[in-house]
Amino acid sequence: MIDFVGKRRWFFLISWILVVIGIVSLVISQIELDSPLQLGIDFEGGTSMMLKFGSEVDQSQLREEISRLGYEKARTQDADEGRFIIYTREIDSDEAEELAERLGTELHSQVEIIDYYYVSEVVAAKTARNAFIAVIVAAVAMLFYIVWAFRRMPKPFRWGSCAVIALVHNVFIILGVFSLLGLVAGVAIDALFITGLLAVVGYSINNTVVVFDRIRENKARGISSDFASTVNSSIVETLGRCLNTALTTLFVLLALFLFGGATIHYFVLVLLLGVIIGTYDSLCFTGQFLVVWETGDWSSLVPWAKKAAQ
Repeated sequence: MIDFVGKRRWFFLISWILVVIGIVSLVISQIELDSPLQLGIDFEGGTSMMLKFGSEVDQSQLREEISRLGYEKARTQDADEGRFIIYTREIDSDEAEELAERLGTELHSQVEIIDYYYVSEVVAAKTARNAFIAVIVAAVAMLFYIVWAFRRMPKPFRWGSCAVIALVHNVFIILGVFSLLGLVAGVAIDALFITGLLAVVGYSINNTVVVFDRIRENKARGISSDFASTVNSSIVETLGRCLNTALTTLFVLLALFLFGGATIHYFVLVLLLGVIIGTYDSLCFTGQFLVVWETGDWSSLVPWAKKAAQ
């Protein structure tokens, strides 16, 4: 039997490392970009358009030409097959056509506007506010659901709190990854990112409920007087189910990530990260955190706290 609970110090250490890296990335991003994350036009307003070039065009050259034409803050994304997505300030359709025509002239290529998308600053601000509210409402709803589902267990609010803390842990790690991607590769988050994040929240809580439900069953059966042993047995018993669900989901997401196209590339990446982190979380974090809370062994959660106190 794998001792998941006994190795909780190592699992918590991994989580702390990921969280600290995320915090550092968010702080650096705030300093460099005036925002913890690189925001897409859905959250700060602007224009997105996909251009298709008739001949081969280098992305760096395209970026230079766009900057030279007066769009210094514009971002480009290679969408393969001679297509590029350009994110820039708010411009109307006439200005977009003029920009495409000038780029075609400068780069000696025929240019076609395949897609044009415009978001005003007012709509973007409202979208950002609604996205934040959606994530908070989802977390609170999950808390009350877990409390209600495990209402017959001692201290059900503790179980719900552990599940929500695990959700925050998952979401924060994903935010840290995308903050790094924003700094290194200019990856911006959009409305699809929030959609993916909410899907991750649902997936993670599903795994957590499966593990918690097995803990409840084993506790009722009285398989052990030691709560840590009961939790560990429950995790081991649900291990196959969690891994099988994760792998079958990952295969589909990996296919979408590789062949689904540029427009959903980072949306699928959110889901991929969410499935991996959510599976790790349900097996290696949530149950262990519940054990820490039930037994009061907080030194395993923050190993250096005991030494600092001494």
